[in-house]
Amino acid sequence: MTYTPAPSFTTRPTLTGTFGMSASTHWLATATAQAVLERGGNAFDASVAAAFVLHIVEPHLNGPGGDLVGIFQTADAATPTVLMGQGPAPAGATIEHYCSEGLELVPGAGGLAAAVPGAVDAWLLLLRDHGTWELADVLAYAIGYARDGHPLVAGAAATIARVADLFREDWTTSAALWMPAGELPSAGQVVRNPAYANVLDSLVHASCTVRDDGPVGRAARIDAARTEWRTGIVAQEASAFLAQPHRHSGGGTHAAVITPEDFAAFEAGYEPPVMREFRGHTIAKAGAWTQGPALLQTLGLLEPLDDDLLDPSQEAGAHTILEAQKLAYADRDAWFGDADVDLETLLGAEYLAERRALIGQTASTEFRPGSPGGRTPLRPPLRTSYDAPAVGTGEPTVAKTGETRGDTCHIDVIDRWGNIVSATPSGGWLQSSPTIPALGFCLGTRLQMTWLEPGHPSSLVPGKRPRTTLTPTLVLQGGTPEFAIGSPGGDQQDQWQLLALLRVIVGGYTPQQAIDAPALHTSALPESFWPRTWTPAGAVVENRLGEDVIAGLERRGHVVTRAGDWALGRVSAAGRDEAGVLWAAANPRGMQGYAAGR
Repeated sequence: MTYTPAPSFTTRPTLTGTFGMSASTHWLATATAQAVLERGGNAFDASVAAAFVLHIVEPHLNGPGGDLVGIFQTADAATPTVLMGQGPAPAGATIEHYCSEGLELVPGAGGLAAAVPGAVDAWLLLLRDHGTWELADVLAYAIGYARDGHPLVAGAAATIARVADLFREDWTTSAALWMPAGELPSAGQVVRNPAYANVLDSLVHASCTVRDDGPVGRAARIDAARTEWRTGIVAQEASAFLAQPHRHSGGGTHAAVITPEDFAAFEAGYEPPVMREFRGHTIAKAGAWTQGPALLQTLGLLEPLDDDLLDPSQEAGAHTILEAQKLAYADRDAWFGDADVDLETLLGAEYLAERRALIGQTASTEFRPGSPGGRTPLRPPLRTSYDAPAVGTGEPTVAKTGETRGDTCHIDVIDRWGNIVSATPSGGWLQSSPTIPALGFCLGTRLQMTWLEPGHPSSLVPGKRPRTTLTPTLVLQGGTPEFAIGSPGGDQQDQWQLLALLRVIVGGYTPQQAIDAPALHTSALPESFWPRTWTPAGAVVENRLGEDVIAGLERRGHVVTRAGDWALGRVSAAGRDEAGVLWAAANPRGMQGYAAGR
């Protein structure tokens, strides 16, 4: 059988040009990035400026108290570099302490789930080393939106409505910020955050203490702002405020364990990527402290198969993709973490052949991690249900008690010089934990991705990074960056990116055609977010996949959940074609993501 042809209709065009391209999950961030490019900034200046705007305009999807994973390549570099903005568990975050609090899982909401915030330091590091602008100019966009206001997106308004009772009854500082006078904000209402504007101003003021006008002075100014972030008002106020007992998901009241010393000890950094070839392209991901290598393993499982088995729009292809992902994610949950992970074996041809042979004609209901090198896999707790409030499919998925599954944002930028950035900032959602009044934001909940059972690669260990779901991608050909791509979505981030990659590389779709095409994903994996349940043989599909395909999946034993016509995936991408023409594409779902460029 042949690959399903791309539809002639798309919700918007794949943008093309020669100057610069930006794509993100919010139009104001995209416009900010493009404005920086228009004023002579490069892709790094643009992505950092846009990222700080995302903190303001998508507060339910990311925040300054959160984290990020980025991957980029400078115009003069031979290989990509990973930007590591994932903070570790605080020194006091021990399994013994959490168990003594009566917990079986790290909570999905509340200060006990906070890793050390890493996003702001990572963005400042990237700006220092690869940008050209001064910090004050880069932050001016975000400061303006925080102080002067911006229209609240519908998703943020809906999120606040879902947690309104929690805010009113327990997290009163969050109510004061997001529900002034006790009223729920409406979509489109102009909202302001003067406290966070003051925090950003404090970073600019710290940078101004360095008077050298040259490049050495610029780097020192940004380092001064980094020091202020790690040791100043943010570290002090966040630690003191969250040390007060407050409500967590599950209903318990606990005090956080994060301290100013935890803030001061963390610095963002750079790492080499993990890369694998697929059908003439090189796919570059962050290491196994993220879920990124699971995408590489999935591609390795699929690569030698016939094209129709790599087609999500056909029954056999959708089934094969789901089954391959279940095997890859079982290995993720058994082996990945902030540890010495044997990726050489996990991505090796012999091991992949063994795993590929497990893909049958019907849906597996088992959790099947492999045994690379003959080692026994560690199995996380498998729960099909948990005593927790219900949450919906798709995203954003926020329960009334604040826990959130997979809410994130994404940005891609490519400039006329050939610099390219793909970054997925997340965490610090407005519903993560109580707002710190002096700061105007809360800390994140990334520690919910760790286990309270010892000995696992992703067990809770002080100083170790939680195995994150954040997973941006760079695609290269002959060592030259072809495109940056990424998506929000928690455990679904790489699953939705996989569909786009297959449709572009194998099916010949344009980027916008691939992003618009109907999506699906497996839920037959232990979720990375509280309450960490799984659905054996579970599959979530967009109705547009078609009755015949959906019925075929059900006949094969998949437990199918229909999510709606336009519900899954928030992929965006930007790149350069073989002729040197720049392009960008963005997801239409949710009517929020946009691309721009010329």
